[in-house]
Amino acid sequence: MSILIFIVVIVALIVVHEFGHFVVAKWSGMRVDEFGLGYPPRAMVIGKIGETEYTLNWLPFGGFVKIYGEDGKVPGDAPDPRAFSARPRILQALVLIAGIAMNLLFAYILITGALIMGTPRALSDSEIAGAKNVELAIANVLPDSPALLAGLVPGDSIISASDSAGEWKAVDPKSFSAFINASHGSAVTLSVKRNGTEQTIIATPVAGVASGDPSRYALGIEVATIGVVPLSFGSAIIEGARLTWGATILTAQGLWHFFYGVFTLSADLSQVAGPVGIAGIVGSASAQGLGYLFSITAIISINLALINLIPIPALDGGRLLFVIVESIIHRPIKPNIAHAVNAFGFIALILLMLVVTANDIFKIVG
Repeated sequence: MSILIFIVVIVALIVVHEFGHFVVAKWSGMRVDEFGLGYPPRAMVIGKIGETEYTLNWLPFGGFVKIYGEDGKVPGDAPDPRAFSARPRILQALVLIAGIAMNLLFAYILITGALIMGTPRALSDSEIAGAKNVELAIANVLPDSPALLAGLVPGDSIISASDSAGEWKAVDPKSFSAFINASHGSAVTLSVKRNGTEQTIIATPVAGVASGDPSRYALGIEVATIGVVPLSFGSAIIEGARLTWGATILTAQGLWHFFYGVFTLSADLSQVAGPVGIAGIVGSASAQGLGYLFSITAIISINLALINLIPIPALDGGRLLFVIVESIIHRPIKPNIAHAVNAFGFIALILLMLVVTANDIFKIVG
């Protein structure tokens, strides 16, 4: 199921990207010969509107737009004025940027949708009453603490607790801390949910774990009330824009550091996820709900947009760089040079993807 969801997510992101190119190419008067779902070989022609064929292809991993003359090869002495290479360079640049813009817009829509549906987050006391799926979650476990010795880990949700004197069942951190302190060092039986399954863990609180209150009995964990609080449509639109902008800035900074590390041979590939790693992330996100899946897909969409903006041959950013150079030298770059540079860039990207994918596999095997 994770692989299927991963394929659906990747197809959606690529089709959205290509749709951006398609819409702006049509708007700018370029001749679009084909909009394909999936990659060739062709399975069937869905239909034809005007001069554009809409096709379904056998390799279901995205889509493409075939714009006449985008490869610079336009036969005849009087090329079709609607060819990509014959249109003003400002329009060529807009077509190239459109795919990137669509991925950012798609990310904004997904984040806004996730906020409307609600995603798990820490709640304030005033939000608990109106929240859904409220749980008391462990945010941190102190080293050498009773909780660590008992096997508690961050991410566990505490459903209930009991000792010889009584039982606790609530969602607020204060009452839980008070219950643990009232045990005066007797063993506490915790009902804990981990990865969707419930299990029982026995831990013994001790005094002196909390440095701020040495006399208080504690397990050595930091807990927080988490739950789902959907935002109103208006609030989600505003908050979605803020979060999308923030995620875009952070992603740009991360990519800058990564590619700087690649060129200086100091990149930390352990912090990078390739197709295998992303499939696992998407699968885990889908298990936590549609809102969480939307959020993860939005982050991937932002990454796809910014990676395409990098001026590397074979990416939109590289083609955009060619357009900028042509506008400066006032003549087209020779097709054989452009193709050679693009081929080199494509090979470099494939090699990088193979290295990152191998790193994903080593993480799983190791």
